[in-house]
Amino acid sequence: MAGSSLRKSKRRAMSDINVVPYIDVMLVLLVIFMVTAPMVNPGVVNLPTVGGAKVQTLPPVFLTIDANENVIVKKEGDPTQTLNKFELAAFARSQAEKSAEQPIVIAADKSIKYETVMEVMSKLKENGVKRVGLAVKTQ
Repeated sequence: MAGSSLRKSKRRAMSDINVVPYIDVMLVLLVIFMVTAPMVNPGVVNLPTVGGAKVQTLPPVFLTIDANENVIVKKEGDPTQTLNKFELAAFARSQAEKSAEQPIVIAADKSIKYETVMEVMSKLKENGVKRVGLAVKTQ
């Protein structure tokens, strides 16, 4: 039986790793993270409370700029006044001398140029007003 048809098969150990299932798992995890990431709200901040903090009691002064670029001042308890650009600087100085911390809110007509609003804001800041804000209408 020297020429027998018996073969000895030598099996070698497989040294390759099949990575296809691992890639499938990673893609599923990637999709899960991509779907859940927009749902996480990282902007929530819990602010500490302070016992000695003062509440702002000064009501704001409203400056309204109408379509004709007139500046109308509305203060609580005072009659409304209409100012031009030259009188605005004097008003801002007197307002800063009375109370520099009193907020001034600018409400401008939609048709007014951005440049006009910025001029009013810069005049207020130049003359000592510290707190200037813009009023908007909610949707």
